[in-house]
Amino acid sequence: MTSEFKLILVDPIEDLCHEWRQKFARIEAVSVVNGYFEEIAEYDCMVSAGNSFGLMDGGVALAIVRYFGLELMDRVQDYIIQHFRGEQPVGTSFIVSTGHPNHPFLAHTPTMRVPMSIAQTDNVYRAMWATLLAVWHHNQIQKQKIRIIACPGLGTATGRVPFHRAAKHMALAGRGDDPMESLLGSESRLTMVEKESV
Repeated sequence: MTSEFKLILVDPIEDLCHEWRQKFARIEAVSVVNGYFEEIAEYDCMVSAGNSFGLMDGGVALAIVRYFGLELMDRVQDYIIQHFRGEQPVGTSFIVSTGHPNHPFLAHTPTMRVPMSIAQTDNVYRAMWATLLAVWHHNQIQKQKIRIIACPGLGTATGRVPFHRAAKHMALAGRGDDPMESLLGSESRLTMVEKESV
């Protein structure tokens, strides 16, 4: 993952945090917090991993709306309507303003089209990679940079992805010193995911 920004992985479930610590052990730009994102004092961008329609009415997405305000969900849905004709594909991510002075950005990154199990898919990898790319692109063109990302477990609740698998796929998306580096390699990242899947 690029050294331009740091990643805080945050979740109240210790078993998931344990898997994160194991899988991200060699990535210095990542830290793990066993708790709630509301307790983190410093981050620039919160990741919301929901559905393709921007319905933030459950789980972490609902907690995000309660923290930042209902206007944030309206902003997310307006973006989806304007840029994706109402349905944001899995494997994409976009950055919007939260209006919060200390945590100014949200990365909306669906892990599923609608609430469903994604345990047998590579959606977690695709979502994590899309998030990192969205932040990277944001930092290339925007004056106000994203330096610290707060990210919950992807696909581990409604998506029913086992903790070890979710952590493995999230870590795979974060490998490398530059987020574009492995796109230039002889072996695709997706192939690597398939080889490491369990």
